[in-house]
Amino acid sequence: MTIKWRSQTLLAVYAGLLTVAASVHLLSGSSGGRAARFEAIDVQRINIVEPDGTIRLVLSDKARFPGILFKRKEYPHPNRKTAGILFYNDEGTENGGLTFGGAKDADGEPSAYGHLSFDQYEQDQVLTLDTSESGASRRARLTIWDRPDYSIEELLELQGRIKALSADEQKKAYAAFFADRGQAQPRLFLGKTDDGGVSLRLSDRDGRERLILEVSPDGAGVVRFLGEDGKETSRFPAAKNPD
Repeated sequence: MTIKWRSQTLLAVYAGLLTVAASVHLLSGSSGGRAARFEAIDVQRINIVEPDGTIRLVLSDKARFPGILFKRKEYPHPNRKTAGILFYNDEGTENGGLTFGGAKDADGEPSAYGHLSFDQYEQDQVLTLDTSESGASRRARLTIWDRPDYSIEELLELQGRIKALSADEQKKAYAAFFADRGQAQPRLFLGKTDDGGVSLRLSDRDGRERLILEVSPDGAGVVRFLGEDGKETSRFPAAKNPD
């Protein structure tokens, strides 16, 4: 009986090992270089990684959406609560993404948004495509930014150091940080505003609007030139003199 029991035990172990090996083989898609094929997969998050483990893309729901990754180290994001896709460069640092969402609130007011962006190296977004809706407010815009040269890792580390401070102390710390390093400036805006107007706005390196091409909600088109002080210097067609 002892011999019989041992034989049955060895057979069970052998069968279990074969089952595990077959499962790993199937899920890894490593059969003769062929990819595994599925009709449907329900997951909360998918990570695309290089052979050395460097992350290159994340597709995730809201619940498992990652924070900010900088050279494979994750930092908490202050306010990002969304589903979407994040892109990462060869060093495992975030360099753009696609996020989206929408719902009705308790009062039945709809909201929706979509955001596509690409980042400067070790910095934040320099090209964004956005849509947003909140009740009757609807916007769509393309924006191009100038970013400072400092590494965003400095800002991430600052956030960690001051998170226990009061709101006023945090505000002062951020003000000192940006005063020393500079801030992002919008250079180009193309979009539709809440009132139904559309415009192309070009700004100088200090973020001051200098040239505006716009069509107002009533359909009137105008080209406006502005000085450093923000005042209009000329326009086409010229403004009509009041009677």
